[in-house]
Amino acid sequence: MSKMVFEKIIKVFSIKLIYKIGLIAILVFIEGCKHQEVQKLQPPNIILLVSEDNSPFLGSYGDTIASTPNLDNFSESGIKFINAFANAPVCAPSRSTIISGMYATSMGTQHMRSENPSPDFMKFFPYYLKKEGYFTSNRVKKDYNTVDQDSVWDVTDWWGWKDALIGKKDTQPFFMMYNTWMSHESKIHPDDDVFKYYSETMAAHEVDSIEMKAWWDAAKFDTNAVNLPSYHPNTPAMRSDWAKYYVCMTLMDREMGVVINKIKEDGYWDNSIIIYMSDHGGVLARSKRFVYDSGLRVPFVLHVPEKYKDYVNHKMGSVTDQMISFVDLAPSILAIAGIEGPAYLEGKSFITDTVKNDYAFGFRGRMDERYDMVRTVRDKKYRYIRNYMPHRISGGRIQYLWKANSINSWEKAYQEGNCNEKQAAFWQPKPVEELYDITNDPDNTVNLAEKTLYKKELQRLREVMQNHFITTKDLGFVPEAEMIKRSVKTTPYDFVRSEEFPYDLVVETANIATEGKPEHLNILLERLSNSEPVVRYWAATGCAILKSQANLAKEQLIKLLNDESLNVSIAAAEALFYLGEKEKSIKTLTKIIELPKMKKDDLVSNKELYSNHFAITNALNVIDALNIDTEEIKVLVDQIANSERSRKGDFDNRMAENLMLKLKN
Repeated sequence: MSKMVFEKIIKVFSIKLIYKIGLIAILVFIEGCKHQEVQKLQPPNIILLVSEDNSPFLGSYGDTIASTPNLDNFSESGIKFINAFANAPVCAPSRSTIISGMYATSMGTQHMRSENPSPDFMKFFPYYLKKEGYFTSNRVKKDYNTVDQDSVWDVTDWWGWKDALIGKKDTQPFFMMYNTWMSHESKIHPDDDVFKYYSETMAAHEVDSIEMKAWWDAAKFDTNAVNLPSYHPNTPAMRSDWAKYYVCMTLMDREMGVVINKIKEDGYWDNSIIIYMSDHGGVLARSKRFVYDSGLRVPFVLHVPEKYKDYVNHKMGSVTDQMISFVDLAPSILAIAGIEGPAYLEGKSFITDTVKNDYAFGFRGRMDERYDMVRTVRDKKYRYIRNYMPHRISGGRIQYLWKANSINSWEKAYQEGNCNEKQAAFWQPKPVEELYDITNDPDNTVNLAEKTLYKKELQRLREVMQNHFITTKDLGFVPEAEMIKRSVKTTPYDFVRSEEFPYDLVVETANIATEGKPEHLNILLERLSNSEPVVRYWAATGCAILKSQANLAKEQLIKLLNDESLNVSIAAAEALFYLGEKEKSIKTLTKIIELPKMKKDDLVSNKELYSNHFAITNALNVIDALNIDTEEIKVLVDQIANSERSRKGDFDNRMAENLMLKLKN
């Protein structure tokens, strides 16, 4: 190669290299300018518009009979998330996760209506906004399922828009959580005055009474037009409640339309990042309270004004299948405000994080008076469910749920033999594992867990879930009464992470016990004598699931009737009932339901009484499952049903009332 040719090659290469370096520098400069622009902008207002109990029953989400024009317009101009999920299918545990940025299962706040303390370091996320100068406002509902932190809100307990920002300085950015009950489950109950709530809400927002009444009159749905999910029987009451709920969705949409217009009228629209979402799915039976898509998938729409468009990775008017769940909300909102979130947050910011979620996790614990433990994980195609109380039916009576005419008609249809296989499954013991193909089975009714073709997906999601347990230290594996007693001088969060607590062994035992395999009996026999009460509890539960196949455990189980842990004694009593030791079993359960219980003004700080409350409720659940109807039990259950109710939870009363109704029938 001649020297001249070589010099020409070097020259061309140098020009190309300089061009590339220059182009990169320009791009970096542009991004830097954009970043500086973002930094110079006034921090945006952040508004959460939160409806209750509704799945994505919106026209913009493809619901062909929904009448939701206001939220449809909001969705079409915003960023619509089609894979957004609550982490719990009921309000209090769901909101506990939202406000903390931690899974409720990590803190011990996963059971419906409890007041267990959260870890000392955890601050409700509005605290960090307020600390950085934000005005914080909440419309009435909190329901955080733990000890409240009142100081995080500048104003709360307001009803009408005019009171929402009282005390805010002129240039002060604000964070607002606007909660509405218009779509709440109670609105389909026969005794609920829907018009009263609707009219008072509209009046508080200063809506013209004639216009308000016209909206009310227009919100009608033909029961024959309703599309029932495949798991619901076609009864008049079922159709009626579905039609009622679509009316509620329409009225909720009107309310959200009013609020959106107030935001615009007051000049906040172009300065506010706004999220519309519901607090979980719902609302008829097998949605709210249950970890199917019907209970966990939610509408989630993000509005970002033009000036803040560089805050997010999606364009306005777009649809994204990005996986998000409510544990991601706190870090995302803090990121919007330019605040670095604390290290304890367990979610990811869907606003700024480059690493996205592959999965959304969900959980079901005690639902009011009814005990259960179910865990789930969802990706974009499959939902995997693990039942840790497979010997219990999904359709255990819960007083509040049974206020709806629809579930009463469903129960009657099942009892009369008028349900098909999909509809009957709700009233039968659960499989240990469930796997659903969301694309082909949106109702989650065709269980693929036993299909060889899906073995790889089952194993993958099973491992993902088990790793999640270990990472987050899911407290659902510790029985509620036991958790309360063991946290007297600490918090559930700290207790389960103590060196002396064998968490991995507990989870392993729970997995083995609930598989219901006779070949695992030798492991259960060994663990019935373990020094850790929670290990003994799961081993005894495994014997209850095996029933007569656990006969070799009888002598050990008899000893456990007097265990130091009430939950172990209850599990042993259930197992022994199936092994023919009914008298011993009933005697133990009787002793437990006779324990001192909480009265009207007893405080949660009295841990002995507080834990007794849940031990009694648990024992009553077992009495119900075993169909025990002795005269002595009837007398004691009646006494509990009619005893003084605690302000901190009356689940023993409710469960006793359920039992009395059953015993009378």
